[in-house]
Amino acid sequence: MDLEEFFAGYPGSRAIFDEVYATAVVLGPLDLRISNSQVALVDGKAFAWLWIPKKYLRGVTAPLVLTLSYRERRPWGRWKEIYQAAPRRFTHHLELWSPGEVDEAVRGWLREAWNEMRSQTGCVRD
Repeated sequence: MDLEEFFAGYPGSRAIFDEVYATAVVLGPLDLRISNSQVALVDGKAFAWLWIPKKYLRGVTAPLVLTLSYRERRPWGRWKEIYQAAPRRFTHHLELWSPGEVDEAVRGWLREAWNEMRSQTGCVRD
């Protein structure tokens, strides 16, 4: 599956994804791991995941959800949900309603998730 297939019928979700991706690629070279349910941003290991709630949920849903994983709970007010997936592993879910919501805070959270993933894998890149 490619991005066109993943976002087929969801142009608003794609526009938000494009903004998140443009923010993330400045961190370093990234790969995309695309499945039927999500797109993962990968630099050796996944550090961010994006999915379209409308594919799975009824009612009013955000066009896109960004999920970031951290070693500890980060209780910022914008998270839709924080879930403890494993000991010392918390997934943080952020609803994104428009490309404009990919602001300085979101850029910082992406950078922190990327840095944390790199510190865990021992990845060093100039």
